[in-house]
Amino acid sequence: MSEALMDLGARIEAKRPEQVAGWHVTLDELTVEIRTNALPGFIEFLKADTGCRFTTLVDITAVDWPERETRFDVVYHLLSMWQNHRIRVKCAVGEGDMVPSITGVHKAANWYEREVFDMFGILFADHPDMRRILTDYGFRGHPLKKDFPTTGYTEVRYDEAQKRVVYEPVSLVQEYRQFDFMTPWEGAEYILPGDEKGEAKE
Repeated sequence: MSEALMDLGARIEAKRPEQVAGWHVTLDELTVEIRTNALPGFIEFLKADTGCRFTTLVDITAVDWPERETRFDVVYHLLSMWQNHRIRVKCAVGEGDMVPSITGVHKAANWYEREVFDMFGILFADHPDMRRILTDYGFRGHPLKKDFPTTGYTEVRYDEAQKRVVYEPVSLVQEYRQFDFMTPWEGAEYILPGDEKGEAKE
């Protein structure tokens, strides 16, 4: 399989040298890195080229690298049932940069791109309906960014007195914030690393 993927990677780079920034095969998976502005044309090429025929868009996601200048990698997974191959396409995107939408090539990209926007805050240019898809209306922030607090910014509860759902700032009591990692897990039928510290303390 690796040899076929190496041939495929070389073929793609030879046919689209101005769009491909690099490629590699690792663990029998082909990853192609491209320039962001080349996205729609490159995805169209992968779909139409007779040696590729990646006609199925499996997923679109992103990876957050907060210490990097181009903070995000937007990642596309495609499948060729004709060639029995999968490919991962990556492009580096700076925070605040817009990514060209590929909804004109794959209609399935519509909800995937909305999810990436909702979770990471990455905007897609020319998307037909760029709004949140997983979080609530009025939600603050983007939960899969690594600087998003694990508790979030607000909590939701039903207020019996007001007879409606209310949003409030997150309020955690202090005991939920402190972990000494010394107390054994109660009810556990197995020993976790560190449990012996709790026994020694007694």
